[in-house]
Amino acid sequence: MLESFLERLQKVGTLDGLDQAILSLSGELNVEHVVYHSVSSSGDQYAVTTYQPTWVDHYLGNDYARIDPVVQACLRRFHPVDWKRLDWSGKTTKGFLHEAIDAGVGNQGFSVPIRGPSGQFALFSVSNKDTDENWEKYAADNTRALILASHYVNQKALEIERGTDQADIVNLSPRETDALTLLALGLSRAQAADSLSISEHTLRVYIESARFKLAAMNTTHAVARAMNQGLLRL
Repeated sequence: MLESFLERLQKVGTLDGLDQAILSLSGELNVEHVVYHSVSSSGDQYAVTTYQPTWVDHYLGNDYARIDPVVQACLRRFHPVDWKRLDWSGKTTKGFLHEAIDAGVGNQGFSVPIRGPSGQFALFSVSNKDTDENWEKYAADNTRALILASHYVNQKALEIERGTDQADIVNLSPRETDALTLLALGLSRAQAADSLSISEHTLRVYIESARFKLAAMNTTHAVARAMNQGLLRL
């Protein structure tokens, strides 16, 4: 599923093409809505969303980013945010939530904050109408795919903005490559360590070293960057 999207994404060379690729993700990820919004250090913005235009206009016109718990949480965090785990109890935020649901945004969502080069900030979100139980299972099963998709989309947006797909060459050691490759193949840390005949502590050292070289904010981001740069043995 995600693999076919990533293959198509690599062929995209324009923002119009990226728009269509992002919009297609709702079907790829089995959700109703997908949103990607990027702000450069100079304030330039790029956004793609499957939300209704009337809701987008209403949101922007009321400057709801000031009170949106999702946006505020992502501005303060580096890790993904599951909307249902946020505090929606305040009168203002509760009213905002009801408006969003009425507009078809969905009562469940998952957002990935992305901090790119030179102060760039981006937010990738998916949302759906679902029960807490179903959504908890969806998030648990798809967290890795959502993080990978978000970073690949952001990297492609940056490439188009820069006018090049050239990236700084990163040299990973054989053990760092092996560690990330096994994680990319879906192995747990314990399974990867066992496969390499090393301790989990030693595996963690290799992963953290690779993460530092790749300037990744977490392990999944490191795997995504290494995959995108053709550094893994898949």
